Amino acid sequence: MKLEKNNKLVMIGDSVTDCERSRPIGEGLFGALGKGYVSIVDGLINATYPELQIRTVNVGTSGNTVLDLQDRWQTDVIDLKPDWLSIMIGINDVWRHFDVPHQNERHVDIATYEKTLRELVEQTRPLVKGLVLMTPFYIEPNPQDAMRCKMDQYGAVVKQIAEETGSLFVDTQAAFEPVLQAYYPAYIAWDRVHPNNVGHTILAKAFLKAIDFNWK
Repeated sequence: MKLEKNNKLVMIGDSVTDCERSRPIGEGLFGALGKGYVSIVDGLINATYPELQIRTVNVGTSGNTVLDLQDRWQTDVIDLKPDWLSIMIGINDVWRHFDVPHQNERHVDIATYEKTLRELVEQTRPLVKGLVLMTPFYIEPNPQDAMRCKMDQYGAVVKQIAEETGSLFVDTQAAFEPVLQAYYPAYIAWDRVHPNNVGHTILAKAFLKAIDFNWK
């Protein structure tokens, strides 16, 4: 596995990452890591590699776009001095175009998304041992669906930035595809965005695969 002994893994994002994590920092006892994929990742890593003593921190915040991440980057990323950083952002950047179509000030266009995410990654990449970029997703099997189509475009931006910066890449949309062949989307997420435990397990597995997790 790519993570090494005593590494600190910080995971940042929106509500899919947040999942009721503790404030101000999601770390510690009593479900401090939240109820989603971050907790599953931490549990599997520390159950399988207890000798590595990996420290996981959740700083996801519900409703965030990439611009919100930019506003809190110093305190929630740089000041925490992670060895590894995982970023999954973009769902709200896309979603606001559809659920509040008339509130243009809440939309994040793809050019702004790309510019901001690239700046954050380029600023942070030299400071960490490893960086994982996870795409936003929409749990909808039809790629012609308007929101799914737009989400895929933002996901392509994440892939491009990962390739350009030497970051690990996780295609979360692709990770959902096999399950969507067997289950209707509402089984995984009632609104096709906020996953249940099955969906969060899919995200965790995709992340672990990217860091060369070995089930031993």
